[in-house]
Amino acid sequence: MKIAIASEGKKVSGHFGHCEGFTMYEVEGDKVLSSEFIPNPGHKPGFLPVFLKEKGADVIISGGMGGTAQQLFDDNGIQVVVGAEGDCDGVVEDYLNGKLKSTGSVCEEHAHEGHCGK
Repeated sequence: MKIAIASEGKKVSGHFGHCEGFTMYEVEGDKVLSSEFIPNPGHKPGFLPVFLKEKGADVIISGGMGGTAQQLFDDNGIQVVVGAEGDCDGVVEDYLNGKLKSTGSVCEEHAHEGHCGK
C-alpha cells in the first residue's frame, strides 16, 4: 500500500493543493518500508488526484482539502484523511496504528491558502 501525505518540509501541509509536495510511504501491514518526496507538479483543478493515483497512492493525508478534490480522490479509489497535523513520519505511524481518523473537514475557499483544515 502507498500513503501520500501533503507536505511542507517534514510537516503535514494545511492544504494539499498548495503543498510543497507529497511524502509517499510504501507500507506493508503496519510497517513503513520506504518513503520518498515528490514535488507538487502544480495545482490545476482535477489534476492531483489522477497524478497521485498514477504514483500508486491508496491513501491521501492532508490538513485540509476542498470538497471537489475529496470527491475526485474517492472517484479514483483513494481514501481521504483530512484534519491531520504534525510531523509526517508520526502521522503515518498514527494512521498505520489506527490512531488517525479523518475529521471530514472541507476547505471552502482558496483565499486562505495554507490555513485550511481546522
